[in-house]
Amino acid sequence: MKKILIAALMMSFPFFWSCGAQNNERKRIELDETQRVYVEAGNDFAFRFLKQVDGCETKDWFVSPVSLQYLLGLVLDGADGATADEICSTLGYPSGQAEAVDAYCRKMLTALPGLDKGTKLSLANAIFFNGKMRIQPPYKKRVEKFYDAEVASLDFTQKQASLRTINGWCSRQTNGLIPSVLDDVDPEMFAYLLNALYFKGSWMYPFNKRYTRERTFTLESGQEKEVRMMEKERKFTYGENDICQAVRLPYGNGAYSMVVLLPKKGHTVSELITALDGEKWKALRNQMGSGTLVNLWLPPFEAKYHIKLNDILCNMGMPRSFSPKADFKPMSPDALWLSFVQQDAVIKVDEEGTEAAAITSAGMLGATAVAEPPRVINFHCDHPFLYLITESSTGTILFAGKYTGQ
Repeated sequence: MKKILIAALMMSFPFFWSCGAQNNERKRIELDETQRVYVEAGNDFAFRFLKQVDGCETKDWFVSPVSLQYLLGLVLDGADGATADEICSTLGYPSGQAEAVDAYCRKMLTALPGLDKGTKLSLANAIFFNGKMRIQPPYKKRVEKFYDAEVASLDFTQKQASLRTINGWCSRQTNGLIPSVLDDVDPEMFAYLLNALYFKGSWMYPFNKRYTRERTFTLESGQEKEVRMMEKERKFTYGENDICQAVRLPYGNGAYSMVVLLPKKGHTVSELITALDGEKWKALRNQMGSGTLVNLWLPPFEAKYHIKLNDILCNMGMPRSFSPKADFKPMSPDALWLSFVQQDAVIKVDEEGTEAAAITSAGMLGATAVAEPPRVINFHCDHPFLYLITESSTGTILFAGKYTGQ
């Protein structure tokens, strides 16, 4: 009887496995022509943002372009006139396109979390405003409709209670990876605007911990050090150009991937970032082919990064938002100008997968083709590299980081 039962279970196992695989079938994000243009503009914004970050940092950094884009979407809906035009220009969108931007953000907000049942991705938005000031009802309705934003009134004179509410929201939305973003609450602030992006995915092809070993890593200075390296040899999607090699490491069902961009000898990560933009990123993605045998070395790593973005956003084209010239009357008759925009981000990469989170926050001051013989490509991340976590069907860049070994 036991033998019959075991045989029956073994015969049924492929069926259940097949059903499970089908239930987690990889999905694509279907976009209209305008939304496809916004994807390209968003990726171009991402590389312009990375250039600015890399220009003010010499060590490892880790950021989320998408989180910043969503935060700026919340700000844009509360802006008018030249202030709104500058924000649109910074994002790479035509002036007067706030409604179309909202529709695109709504599309991505609802589509991204459902692409892979085995990968967790969540986007959340919130506005905590000063209860002694006024928020415009049309603005509140708009951010709730398009961004699912939580809009709540707080008494900023009750600093500790307000901190617990705001930082508690950040901790919940990032599964505890980012427990706080504020050390103090300013009673003169009109509002704190927040976007949270959380990602947790298991590699489609996990690394075997038995093969993780010490390897020599060469810093950009030429100095060498020993670094733990995960190792795997198998077929991956791979491409290269004059500056770098690129390999795509899929998570779950392949809807999300980490793309590692490894500079070739004689080139640096900064040169690579300088050379990339939205169009070149698209060309590199299109050039990458599947089925290339790759001998991969990749260090497991963790990174935690904080950056204030005021100067960066001014340099990218929206200085008015940070000055008395700003016009945020659609948000509130009490809103003056942006006091700060900042981002906190965390990533953990190991043999099993990746967990990453970012919180972007802002304070708004108040008034009051031919087959070739198989070959093995060595892709040894034994010197600094750039890495991107992307959505596969659109190439949307969710996170980006630089690993220097320092």
